[in-house]
Amino acid sequence: MDANTGLFKMKKFVSDASTVFNRAVQFTEEKLGSAEKTELDAHFENLLQRADKTKAWTEKILKQTESVLQPNPNIRMEDFVYEKLDKKKRDRVNHHEVLGHVLVDGGNDFGPGTTYGNALVKCGQAQLRIGNAEREFIQTTSNNFLQPLHPSAPPQINVIAATPNIEKKQARVLYDYDAADSSELTLLADELITVYKTPGLDPDWLMAERGPQKGKVPTTYLEVLE
Repeated sequence: MDANTGLFKMKKFVSDASTVFNRAVQFTEEKLGSAEKTELDAHFENLLQRADKTKAWTEKILKQTESVLQPNPNIRMEDFVYEKLDKKKRDRVNHHEVLGHVLVDGGNDFGPGTTYGNALVKCGQAQLRIGNAEREFIQTTSNNFLQPLHPSAPPQINVIAATPNIEKKQARVLYDYDAADSSELTLLADELITVYKTPGLDPDWLMAERGPQKGKVPTTYLEVLE
């Protein structure tokens, strides 16, 4: 299996894993956002367990991969601080590149025309190529493996965990309202609907439900019943 085939399979794995996890997250958010406080069904419990397991293993994989790419914990911490401060990481010369430069410099000092000097230069150039390959490997792994995994890790889980219990109320529709797009709900005067607030929604709007139908509606068309 060549490198391109391996990279393609890794990208496909990350994509598939993210898709499955995002579906679980979406279903969980929908459940928490629309269900009353009732006993959780078996399917939902299974999704929660899968989400927890995905989070735990993703964190372990990320941690161990970062340890392989940068074994020095002090440098990893320094890179972490630079990332949090939104500063560019310092370009570091890796060990192979350091050795390569020393060998090339030594060979040039002895003279590339001498047997020993020529051998040192060739060995140094080989070490420089190894160092460059290591740098490309780290960059490729970071871009195509670590970064795609990061968005599907803790942040979304924390959003779900922090979702408050949504208080639902009944509302009477005052006037007919035609939905402007698929995110809104068409209303008929005098009908009763269920309404509730959601995080980030404009204060002039409420989320509304009528049976299986759901969408946002303007508050001026409603009389919320206490």
